[in-house]
Amino acid sequence: MVATAFDLVIDVENTPGALARVASAVSDAGVNLAAATCIGDGDSAELHILVPHPEAARHSLATAQLAVTRERQVVVVDVEDRPGVLADLARSIAQTGVNLDLVYVATRNRVVFGAPDLDGLIAALER
Repeated sequence: MVATAFDLVIDVENTPGALARVASAVSDAGVNLAAATCIGDGDSAELHILVPHPEAARHSLATAQLAVTRERQVVVVDVEDRPGVLADLARSIAQTGVNLDLVYVATRNRVVFGAPDLDGLIAALER
């Protein structure tokens, strides 16, 4: 199944408890975090979270003095948990000429894809 959700990026200080602050703020809004990935070293990190409804998460993060620095709609694909699934999906997407710029794994055997051409990405995955 191919669906869409929202990838929110929060720039955080790379300190103990940073993820806990973000996760608490989002859960306080009643929003389920479907995935999270953090990239960074040194003093700061870029935390990506996947949510179905960005408005409530964004508001609750702002209340906790955490700002969403970027937000975008992404594609979420249910996958079978077996070797080669990501390779097969990436190959199918590449054959349509769509360039990926974001990939991470979400809960319940799902993969998150981002691309500048969201409609092309959806079409490639629905083939």
